[in-house]
Amino acid sequence: MRYAIQWLRSLVFVVQMYVMMPLMAAIFVPWAILRRDGVYTYIRSYAGWVRWTARWMVGLKTEIRGEIPTGQVLVASKHQSFLDVVLLVSALPRSRFIIKKELHHAPIFHFFGKRMANVPVDRGKRREAIARMMADVESGRNLPGQLVIYPQGTRIPPCTKAPYKVGVGLLYQQTGYDCIPAATNVGLFWPRRAIYRRPGTAVLEFLPRIPAGLPVERFMEELEQVIETNSDRLMREAGFDPGKCEWVSPES
Repeated sequence: MRYAIQWLRSLVFVVQMYVMMPLMAAIFVPWAILRRDGVYTYIRSYAGWVRWTARWMVGLKTEIRGEIPTGQVLVASKHQSFLDVVLLVSALPRSRFIIKKELHHAPIFHFFGKRMANVPVDRGKRREAIARMMADVESGRNLPGQLVIYPQGTRIPPCTKAPYKVGVGLLYQQTGYDCIPAATNVGLFWPRRAIYRRPGTAVLEFLPRIPAGLPVERFMEELEQVIETNSDRLMREAGFDPGKCEWVSPES
């Protein structure tokens, strides 16, 4: 019974979340056309709405830890669900994302994504995708902000292993930016493809920066180690054992 009630609350939360996305976008479109500031005001307002409604509708609190990156940096984040995107745009002053090309087919993502200078990538054509990604990043290099990439290329649920792709290493090398890793446990509470939202505290944590200039192989090894280790730590903190892939504490 308790699960059924939480599932229904989750359904209402998900529906209103997607209804509010275009409604709030319509309010900010004129401002976003005139100034990039309008884009960031919209995405932070929407992210704030999602976080607020998640807290009171389904009991899902959110927390952002660590030093918030500013200036020109590469942010390499663990990606478990849409919620980590929400937390990233809540925190970063001028985020722009390496995103899958399919998202740009949706009018809202296309318009606001272009104004943010997001970089769409066709994941089905690896070599062409990397070349296009590098060119698009270079073309927007003078835009101030934080370039966000998901090193594994897609959402990876807890307890699932997936390689870190070479694109993040090439970006690190080409841009010459310091890299800020980010760990998270959001997938425990907000699944990749499901309605149910589990109560608790979802965390995104910015970790100490990796300075520019390391050899790519060394950078890739360090990045994977620090993100995976700290994501596991955040999951254990939430009461989940990533080694056994099971909860060790009851649902709050």
